[in-house]
Amino acid sequence: MGYLETREHQKPPSYLWGPSFMLLLVALAGLDLIPVPLLCAYLLTSLAAFLLYAFDKSAAVRGARRISERTLHLAGLCGGWPGALLAQRALHHKSQKRSFQLVFRFTVLVNSAAVALYAFGRWDG
Repeated sequence: MGYLETREHQKPPSYLWGPSFMLLLVALAGLDLIPVPLLCAYLLTSLAAFLLYAFDKSAAVRGARRISERTLHLAGLCGGWPGALLAQRALHHKSQKRSFQLVFRFTVLVNSAAVALYAFGRWDG
């Protein structure tokens, strides 16, 4: 087994980031660091993002009108990135386009930083 093969096996699967983030949100809600409605909003926006990706994949296969990348990124930025990531992996959609992935990862970073600032920026102790 070569170096690259060994190194590849050490990377955690990227599809686990979304569920892990959702579990973190559950823990933060349990500790009263974020309100439960925020957790619910993440669940709903993740579902909506997954459905947007599924619709766009279907349209791409049929050759029909597509959903803009800007809309897909906005869905992720607004908290739907766990569902978007799951859709990318499950549907094999937008997962190989490097320019899309670069912007997508930036939206994940910005969204996650906003949650961290909200949760820990108001922490009293």
